[in-house]
Amino acid sequence: MEKTFKWVLWQNFGAAIDMLKETIHLCPDTLWQRKGRFFYMAYHTTIFLDYYLSIPVKEFNPPLPYTLVDPDKLPKGAIDDVMPDRLYTRAEMLQWLDSIRARCKTLITESSDARLMERWIRDDELNLHLGCPSLVKDYSILEILFYNFRHVQHHVAQLNLMLRAEANTAADWISHAD
Repeated sequence: MEKTFKWVLWQNFGAAIDMLKETIHLCPDTLWQRKGRFFYMAYHTTIFLDYYLSIPVKEFNPPLPYTLVDPDKLPKGAIDDVMPDRLYTRAEMLQWLDSIRARCKTLITESSDARLMERWIRDDELNLHLGCPSLVKDYSILEILFYNFRHVQHHVAQLNLMLRAEANTAADWISHAD
């Protein structure tokens, strides 16, 4: 059952990442280059996908850097205080997602049951990088995987809604990862 469970989790999580990639791929240049809500949400989703897969968290080092900005000084369209240092290209984002996807698959399919039950973040890592939401600070690796999976799927739905409204397109449903 252990092998089956991990494979099913990967098939679904991988599909969510693939759908995120597809929304970014489908985004028209005009929508992407506005550096508005679509770009910020795609970046937010990707950086937190990467962060929640970083074990140990102290080694989190995203290839597309960010700056934490005072919440009172956020630009229009920003969805949190984690601001990309510049407007990254869709190609840069997609390349980053490819590397994250590979790490995610390895973590899920190659971890032992004992590893998946270890705590995701240590106390001395709670305030590093992006900070850790208090509700996930005691999550096991398995719990943070599910939390992360749901977070990606949530934002993919929002990105698809924006694509439909502004470009009359959206990513098709991807049932499972290749």
